Amino acid sequence: MSHKNKCRYLSKEAINKHSGKPSSFWMHYPEIIFNELNFNQGDTFLDLGCGVGDYSLYAAKIIGDSGIVYSLDRNETLIRGLEKKAEFQGLKNIKVKVADVTKPLPLDDNSIDVCLVATVLHALDSGAHKKVFYETSRVLKSSGRLFTIDCSKKDDSFGPPISMRLSPEEVEAFAVQFGFKITKKIDLGFNYMICFNIK
Repeated sequence: MSHKNKCRYLSKEAINKHSGKPSSFWMHYPEIIFNELNFNQGDTFLDLGCGVGDYSLYAAKIIGDSGIVYSLDRNETLIRGLEKKAEFQGLKNIKVKVADVTKPLPLDDNSIDVCLVATVLHALDSGAHKKVFYETSRVLKSSGRLFTIDCSKKDDSFGPPISMRLSPEEVEAFAVQFGFKITKKIDLGFNYMICFNIK
């Protein structure tokens, strides 16, 4: 079965179990996402708007102790919960920060190899989209890569209303203003992922 088809068929039980959880991680097979992220040992990864931190925890195990995972979210309760999970799992390479992703990020210029913005953009207004792409372009290295995951623009039985959802073309239109070039689009079924390089 193709990745595309595998992603489409979630049971109602799975949807109901995770509905409302501030993470899209459960909606797709993680190997599909992380094969695209294609980490190297020692990479610096930014999980922007990390929510409960599922992507961060998975990434930290791949990157290893020679790399760093920065997990940023404005919700302090979620950030402290992620901090405890990382400690429980013995992951010392996750650095959590309470931060509003629509404001200047508490990270140095040219310090990030890979950035993931997973199911965050649909919750922001257009002015905030521009701030997110500006800041990610600032913190990414010249060889850095950006990945966005967002809800497919169609009516589903769960998730945000269609009026809030962004099409891949809308996401790309914001990104190219800040020096990003699309390299790949991936249909994840309920969601989609776009891969960007810096021009």
